[in-house]
Amino acid sequence: MPKLTLNVDEKVVARAKRFAGARHTSVSRLVERFLTLLPRPEVEPQPPVLDELRGVLKNGKVHARDYRKHLEDKYR
Repeated sequence: MPKLTLNVDEKVVARAKRFAGARHTSVSRLVERFLTLLPRPEVEPQPPVLDELRGVLKNGKVHARDYRKHLEDKYR
């Protein structure tokens, strides 16, 4: 498990140790529990058009000539 070094006022450390001891746990465990409660960054919703496009390029091969033909057909 990786280590983390924190600079904390000695009075706060003493209080945290008393708090942890009263609960039969460690300060490290208290900090870990606190950090797991922090909100995770939310993933921004993707525009609906991406859902429509997902899977369109299943073989992954798109040639410029195919795209050019698509544009020609589309804008006739």
